[in-house]
Formats: sequence, structure tokens, C-alpha cells
Amino acid sequence: MNFILLAIHILACISLIGIVLIQGGKGAEVGAAFGAGGSGTVFGATGGQSFLSKMTTGTAVIFMLTSLALAIFWGQPGSSSVMPDQVAPTSAQTAMPVQEAAPATPAAAPVEEAK
Repeated sequence: MNFILLAIHILACISLIGIVLIQGGKGAEVGAAFGAGGSGTVFGATGGQSFLSKMTTGTAVIFMLTSLALAIFWGQPGSSSVMPDQVAPTSAQTAMPVQEAAPATPAAAPVEEAK
């Protein structure tokens, strides 16, 4: 189950990267930087979503859901680790040794000489 989710996650990741790179920027033309007439649509109505925009949204949702599912499934105790050679420290290894404190001695008061 984990490996199927991992395969879907990797495919969604690669697809998301490809879909975003295929899309053209809005108002990113050279003329828009110098105030050409086409740049007015940047803040105006954009109309309906394009096919690539819908694909980006769907792929991003799949990517987020598989990320959450993988975090839940691989985070359960007793499940296999992504890094099986690494050993998690136990509580005995991470606990600081307790040192007994020596009893505090009162500071010696200065002795005054009698005249």
C-alpha cells in the first residue's frame, strides 16, 4: 500500500512540475514590463479557467493528499522506515544523567575583632 502511494506521489510530483513549466505567465511579456496595453488584463477579469489551470489544481490536490497519507502511514509505530539503516535513539540514550548536588555550605561570616 505504501509503495503504491509513493508511486502515485512521485508521478503527481513530476506531473505538477511539468504542468507548471508548460504554462505561460500572465502579463509576463516584455511589453507588459514597459506599460504596454496588454498588461491591463493582469488585474482584470480572467474569464474561465484554462485546461492547464484545472490540471494544475487537480494534480496539486493529489500531491497534497498523497503527502498526507504517506506521512500518516509511515509515521505509525511498527511500520518500515524510509531509512532502515538509521537507528532512532532510545529514551535511555537521550536522557541526561542525574548528578547529585553536594550539600550547600553556608558562607563563613567575617569575624570581628574585639577591642
